[in-house]
Amino acid sequence: MTPDVLFASLWKDYIQRLCPSAQQVHQLLEEDKPLINDHIALRTFNLQPLGLMTLAKPFIELGYQPGGDYVFESKKLVAKHFEHPDPDLPKVFISELKVEECSLELQAIVQRLVAQVDSEHFKGSDFLYQGRPWQLSQQEYQTLAGESEYAAWLAAHGYGANHFTVSVNQLNRFEQVKQVNDHLRESGFTINESGGEVKGTPDVLLEQSSTMADKVVVKFSDGELVIPGGFYEFAKRYPQADGKLYSGFVAASADKIFESTDR
Repeated sequence: MTPDVLFASLWKDYIQRLCPSAQQVHQLLEEDKPLINDHIALRTFNLQPLGLMTLAKPFIELGYQPGGDYVFESKKLVAKHFEHPDPDLPKVFISELKVEECSLELQAIVQRLVAQVDSEHFKGSDFLYQGRPWQLSQQEYQTLAGESEYAAWLAAHGYGANHFTVSVNQLNRFEQVKQVNDHLRESGFTINESGGEVKGTPDVLLEQSSTMADKVVVKFSDGELVIPGGFYEFAKRYPQADGKLYSGFVAASADKIFESTDR
């Protein structure tokens, strides 16, 4: 497995299962060279054998190194990002739900899901783009969603990239994130406006925006529902004092980006 093969597999799953509209966004923004992917994001529960570091392991084996740590208290999440010495490879942002801080009802559902999966499932890297490794009912999904949109999304979709991110820095036609948003709106896309349509400022060295998640059909143990899937993000990075582009993330902005998958 090489980084290119892993990201190609994640992309294929993302556009087929989670965010079919990403292909159209890609075509709207692609220029004379391939788009550069700033980062992807993955979600998990903090229960063994599938915590944050389980998802990070395949990337670490490919040379990725830990970057920043982030806390999202109101959503009961923590996250880390990882980056590769090759700056052209996407950063990886992995978050996990602190299950023990949630209601007993949510804990019981999540523990039942995790108990269905053998730890062998999380060996290698294939699980990162193979979706849901457990059975889930519509009622369980609705119960989770009533407390945590994050928990419901993860329980319903399992493992896969909830978003890819276009690097606005490398676009020729658009210099600003707002220009990208306007262009996509003209083509019928809805932009996430939680916390403002552009999250962050040049002062914090990162600006981000995103589409709202596609609505996709998900099969549950007792039928189907149409629920939010994946979304596409856009990021512009600004230079630090040393002249290098900032490579981290801004928790206050990421907090609102999570809401791209809210129902």
